[in-house]
Amino acid sequence: MISLFQNADLPSFATLLNEINTDMGNSQIWVMVVSACLMLAVHAVAVLGIAGAFHWIDEVMTRRKIFGASFLSYFIAILLVIAIHLSEIVVWAYICVALKVFPTNPQTFYFAGEMYTTVGYGDYNLAEKWRILPIIISFSGIFAVSMSGAALYTMMGALLGHNNQNQNPRSGSGF
Repeated sequence: MISLFQNADLPSFATLLNEINTDMGNSQIWVMVVSACLMLAVHAVAVLGIAGAFHWIDEVMTRRKIFGASFLSYFIAILLVIAIHLSEIVVWAYICVALKVFPTNPQTFYFAGEMYTTVGYGDYNLAEKWRILPIIISFSGIFAVSMSGAALYTMMGALLGHNNQNQNPRSGSGF
């Protein structure tokens, strides 16, 4: 296995990054990378806020022996998480519109939605300088959905933890 890599003419990481950057010929792509990082940071804070509010409401309702309200707050948390994801798709669409990635706004919105959700259904002809754009958008969508899923999982664990008082409701266990 090692001999396979010894014969290969592998470039250094710096060389590879430089070749990709030269191939794209697009300094605007760094706007996309920074946007992805900022959106993931905002997403993380929003999801933590939603999860924190849910756990606080759940704790208050548990002390008062009002268990149905916790399920209602979980449903509201799900709707808020969905709203966050939809708003991120809209933000990606606006960024793409501002950078004139596509000629029409609807096409840009559909592209942003398909890349964020990694559906990849449409047939989009991107200019050569934007070829890396689907990777950036889908990367941010995958991580955002993962964060949301983890938060919703812990919330569900807290709900299910009410049935067994030996479990820690914030542990996510109970399935």
